[in-house]
Amino acid sequence: MLTVLGFAMIATFLVLIMTKKMSPIAALVLIPALFCVAVGQGAQLGDYVIDGVEKLAPTAAMLMFAIVYFGVMIDVGLFDPIVRGILRFCKADPVRVVVGTAVLAAIVSLDGDGSTTFMITVSAMYPLYKRLGMSLVVMTGVAATANGVMNTLPWGGPTARAATALKVDAADIFVPMIPALGVGLLFVFALAYVLGRRERKRIGYLTLDEVLEPQTETVLVKAGGGDDGRGAGVGQVTGSGSAGSGGPAGSVASGSGAEEAPDGGFQGLDPNRATLRPKLYWFNAGLTVALLTAMILELLPIPVLFLLGAALALSVNYPRMADQKARIAAHAENVLNVAGMVFAAAVFTGVLTGTGMVKHMADWLVGAIPEGMGPHMALVTGVLSLPLTYFMSNDGFYFGVLPVLAEAGAAHGVSPLEIARASIVGQALHMSSPLVPAVYVLVGMAKVEFGDHTRFTVKWAALTSLVVLAAGILFGII
Repeated sequence: MLTVLGFAMIATFLVLIMTKKMSPIAALVLIPALFCVAVGQGAQLGDYVIDGVEKLAPTAAMLMFAIVYFGVMIDVGLFDPIVRGILRFCKADPVRVVVGTAVLAAIVSLDGDGSTTFMITVSAMYPLYKRLGMSLVVMTGVAATANGVMNTLPWGGPTARAATALKVDAADIFVPMIPALGVGLLFVFALAYVLGRRERKRIGYLTLDEVLEPQTETVLVKAGGGDDGRGAGVGQVTGSGSAGSGGPAGSVASGSGAEEAPDGGFQGLDPNRATLRPKLYWFNAGLTVALLTAMILELLPIPVLFLLGAALALSVNYPRMADQKARIAAHAENVLNVAGMVFAAAVFTGVLTGTGMVKHMADWLVGAIPEGMGPHMALVTGVLSLPLTYFMSNDGFYFGVLPVLAEAGAAHGVSPLEIARASIVGQALHMSSPLVPAVYVLVGMAKVEFGDHTRFTVKWAALTSLVVLAAGILFGII
């Protein structure tokens, strides 16, 4: 009964948000509450919610202060050179823009944290997608899938969890998987190219000249609707644009300094925005490197690191109290949206776990495996990692389900290392799960409906995971 209700709760949630019948926050709260009553455990709803909130509170704190920290770094101009480089590479070709999104997301993902990856990627690419009229779900889908493949880094979380659960070395899991994960990343780049071609065909080939030229508003002119359209010129209107308004990071005319002129001209990064602190560039760069290094080395809990980093960044860059308040206010919308979504997700995960639905669903799936598949438990684990890491938290999968799968495999001579390697292939799909707090940073900053992101991304992310699994089997890793 709990198994059926568990799957029904998840299906109801997904249908409602994908059809936009309910907002994600409302669905994350009301649907599990109703199902908790339906299973006869309504009296325990408060306990389940509090348990879920307690588990996700550190994540919410981390996201709140990470948004403030990276928002300030965007305001002061730390990422301006990266954005300029990406924009120069992308020009106004939709193919280059989408591929550039995948490359940027993959590179920034080396820090092992999805939230920071999405904040930096969206802040850099959002203004260009917006001005070119490109699909924002393409940006979120490509960024999430690239980050999902890179999330398998030993310090990213899943690999360490698999190593801990099965008592094996994380390096023994990850290093042999590098070729398969490399194939997965190449597939993401190829997918970005294909999606970019589709966008080019839809909006035409655009030209963009000197998009970063100071004091110049650049007007984009569509150069034809075909794949190979060429030749339209770019009109430029001389005159200074207005300074960035300091709105939420990632939005046009925001604290990131990316803005549209009143007449529709795109200015890219405003080089004269009042929030810039060029004299403190190397301090901010050093602080960010130190923060990411401390995070990778786990010198302190991540929420504490970002709390300290945000306080230090605000104090040094904006000594005046009024300026500090203005910077916090500028990013308050993103902070509130993301934190609210995380605490709403705590209701969903709290009920799913507290009622026993997750355990019953996992036991049913494991029990449904035919006896003859025993010698192929690594393959089974890889396939199951897609839906299970999407519908469950990584902790639930790696500490609850994976040991059972490993035990079943051991009975047929399948080593725990093979099971562990297969268990990480579903991460490309996992990073778009409604149970992953970072995905709300992504869709929130990109101003994309979560349902639209899910509907677009799931198929491509699942295909990427299957490519990684197939490569692992082909190379004899799994």
